[in-house]
Amino acid sequence: MLIKDLKTYVVQNPPPSHGGPYWVFLKLTTDDGIEGFGEVYGVPFGPHRVAGLIEDVAESYVIGQDPFRIETMWRRVYSSGYSQHPDLTLVAVLSGLEIACWDILGKALDQPVYNLLGGQVNERLRSYTYLYPAPPDESDDDDDSLAVGNIFGDPVRAPKRAVQYMEMGFTGVKFDPVMPMSAFDPRQLSLEALSNAALVTKNIREAVGDKVDLLIGTHGQMTTSSAIRLAKRLEPHDPLWFEEPVPPENRNEMSRVARHTSIPVATGERLTTKYEFADLLGQQAAAILQPALARVGGILEAKKIAGMAEAHYAQLAPHLYCGPLEAAANIQISTCSPNFLIQESIERFDGFYAEILKEPIQWEDGYIIPPTKPGLGIELDEEVAARHAYAGGVFPPMAEDGD
Repeated sequence: MLIKDLKTYVVQNPPPSHGGPYWVFLKLTTDDGIEGFGEVYGVPFGPHRVAGLIEDVAESYVIGQDPFRIETMWRRVYSSGYSQHPDLTLVAVLSGLEIACWDILGKALDQPVYNLLGGQVNERLRSYTYLYPAPPDESDDDDDSLAVGNIFGDPVRAPKRAVQYMEMGFTGVKFDPVMPMSAFDPRQLSLEALSNAALVTKNIREAVGDKVDLLIGTHGQMTTSSAIRLAKRLEPHDPLWFEEPVPPENRNEMSRVARHTSIPVATGERLTTKYEFADLLGQQAAAILQPALARVGGILEAKKIAGMAEAHYAQLAPHLYCGPLEAAANIQISTCSPNFLIQESIERFDGFYAEILKEPIQWEDGYIIPPTKPGLGIELDEEVAARHAYAGGVFPPMAEDGD
């Protein structure tokens, strides 16, 4: 069996666009007609240029090759151009192609991918979501404000929305109480910003009690000293984690934050390959790892990272701000990992997330139910993808400052 063809899809994610304004998918087809799907995440160029990069890499290293030889393909792509470095763009492209190969393997062997990586450990996967604004039909009759804008830093609206998610069945919610992020981070937070973040967290904790974990989902906005100051204010409310308190470029400083707080530090969405995660673990910079499978190097790379984490008593919580094909890959690795903690979801995987799949991801009462079908367990609806072709530009840039 050899891979004979590639097709790419750049898909518009319609409003409210949770998971990003567009998604970049791909399909590999073998000479005996088996199709495998993958997704590429977080490449900082226009998505149609990303599709061209996928085509270039596939032509050089994937077309005409045996999809079972994933390690060989991975090493050839990773080392191409005398690079051998955790480059975000190249490794993201590699991730999508690698995920598609695993989808082919599972279908060829009539097994879900997790059965090819040690077998099912978790019968269901605990799920959390961001505090997204409510659709109009979910807002309280007397409080339409829950459907307006960013509510992360609002000490009145955020707790109300958290309660709504709790009533849906979620046992974990994530929010960033120090937004916005900017191109000039990290910064020192003002006393006002510190106090507001603590108040938001306190109010959410009081609203949900001990029924819901609070995940502090910051985005590297803070200097080390500012992150430590914030952590001390948040500790009384017992968050499950403190995510990316400083930018991911400096694991020494993230380690310093981790040593100064009882809140577990979580990170990983902007890291690629086992090499960057090995550095993270070696410096004891995080207790919870959040690889994004459509960026980190794919499914097998994530399994290697999960194994390293297990040896350090670190836990796995795959990141998701992407489309449903990365979600499907995340679910496969979470299902077969003994140190799995919790899986990010885009709410309940409904709306366009469900529409673009032939069968939606199964979510019940706060948990994802792993699929039993072969491969990734889901199929892209290519007709829906074609109807929502993306014609826009690059992912919107970060703000120029944090004001």
